[in-house]
Amino acid sequence: MSDERWEEGSEGEPFRLLFVCTGNTCRSPMAEALAKAGLRDRGWSDVSASSAGVAAVPGLPVSPGAVRALERRGLEPPSRGSRPLTPDEMERADLILTMSPGHLEVVRSLGGEGRSEVLTAFARGVEGTGEGLSGVMDPVGGDDDLYEEVCRQLEELVEAALLRLEPVIRP
Repeated sequence: MSDERWEEGSEGEPFRLLFVCTGNTCRSPMAEALAKAGLRDRGWSDVSASSAGVAAVPGLPVSPGAVRALERRGLEPPSRGSRPLTPDEMERADLILTMSPGHLEVVRSLGGEGRSEVLTAFARGVEGTGEGLSGVMDPVGGDDDLYEEVCRQLEELVEAALLRLEPVIRP
């Protein structure tokens, strides 16, 4: 994926970052909350972060384990319920970061080709190489230790992704 795609968009419109997982109750809401904190810390008011799920049931709350992992970091999960990934949501996004290769396939089949990547590959700068495509483990149904482990991984990946975007957002 080329950096040129990230620079496209409507003049005066915020850069829109979209995180995608399966149900939009664990990984992608945690990534959204972590990204919003990172954006706030950087003062990037012209960048937004949101999340959706490829198989989300609308309106479900963020899982309790994800809420607790975020709260331990002083962060709040998204207050709206889970949202299914829609073509409109994807069309508004400038960069779509998925939690697994399977999610990436769905995103690309719905028209997200050229502006989507697995978060692990994007964060490591190895997209398109086949490396880093293991994705982020799904903690659904796990204990708090598992949610904590996934949240720690997401912290690192989201931070690395924001660092990669910095030259584009703040040239």
